[in-house]
Amino acid sequence: MANSLGVRQVDTRVATIYRPDRATSCARPLFMVSVSAGFPSPAEDYIEGRLDLNRHLIKHPAATFFVRVAGDSMIDAGIHPGDILVVDRALEPKDASVVIAVLDGELTVKRLARREGKLYLVPDNRAYPPLEIQPDMEFEVWGVVTSVIHHL
Repeated sequence: MANSLGVRQVDTRVATIYRPDRATSCARPLFMVSVSAGFPSPAEDYIEGRLDLNRHLIKHPAATFFVRVAGDSMIDAGIHPGDILVVDRALEPKDASVVIAVLDGELTVKRLARREGKLYLVPDNRAYPPLEIQPDMEFEVWGVVTSVIHHL
């Protein structure tokens, strides 16, 4: 599967990676009104149109994959264990991007940071320290996280 993503094979016991099904449409009604998070507003019967979740979440279908989160190192970014991340390999990672990276043979989700000429993978949870990328480490960014699918 890694070859179809344009990346080299990494131990598949670390994570399960899912590819989007481009043939499937997931269009659902999109209401014109906003939902009140305070006091309820009267129900309105107006639908603005249809929202296709594939089109909304996936900008580059051939370069997009999904991965399920394990661990709590990104919890302060709103990324929780069990969440599904939408990852786009077509996007160029920038400073502060949340990325999926391979670090010494293991997949991880962290924030990419460049400080004083050094590269770091930074967790969004103070319980974990930033990881400085050393020249002798196996390191590769697999893609930029664009969305988080989180169930309540």
